[in-house]
Amino acid sequence: MLKLFGRLVYLAAMERIDCKKVWEDFEYDFSNCAEPLNIGHSIEKADKWFDEIQKAQGNTDIRLGIFLPDDTIIGDVALQGIDYKNRSASIGMGIAKIENRNKGYGKDAMTVMLEYGFNNVGIERITANTLEINIPAQKVLEKSGFVLEGKARRSVYFGGRKYDKLNYGILIEEYKAR
Repeated sequence: MLKLFGRLVYLAAMERIDCKKVWEDFEYDFSNCAEPLNIGHSIEKADKWFDEIQKAQGNTDIRLGIFLPDDTIIGDVALQGIDYKNRSASIGMGIAKIENRNKGYGKDAMTVMLEYGFNNVGIERITANTLEINIPAQKVLEKSGFVLEGKARRSVYFGGRKYDKLNYGILIEEYKAR
């Protein structure tokens, strides 16, 4: 199995059992409410998620698990909506357990996936979106070289309020200049 190594984590294909583990381990961070709270999702939904990943894998998406050196899966990272003609994609990432967040694992996974996207897939522009209240995501994106390109003002209704969606991007030239 292909493994892409970073300093702290490695990325590899997720098996069905890995999807279930990420699904079971996911903890909602009530102190940083930046995504919808999905109440009532059963473990069987992890099987559907795995099937969706397999259907899109290599076509429109490249989704890999984020693993610690001891082979524990802690999350996932994905190039999504890959447009091979225009050489662009978006990136998204999640770390399941709160205890594994803010330890550099996400930044390391982002670095590895950017390298793979730019150097192996042929992507020349990668975008990412996050809510204005998701400060940890903004920090990872900015430390990874993403530039804030704009915002969709009051475009997301979440938790009884409207928030700006921040639009980030990084070009291959910016990546290589780092």
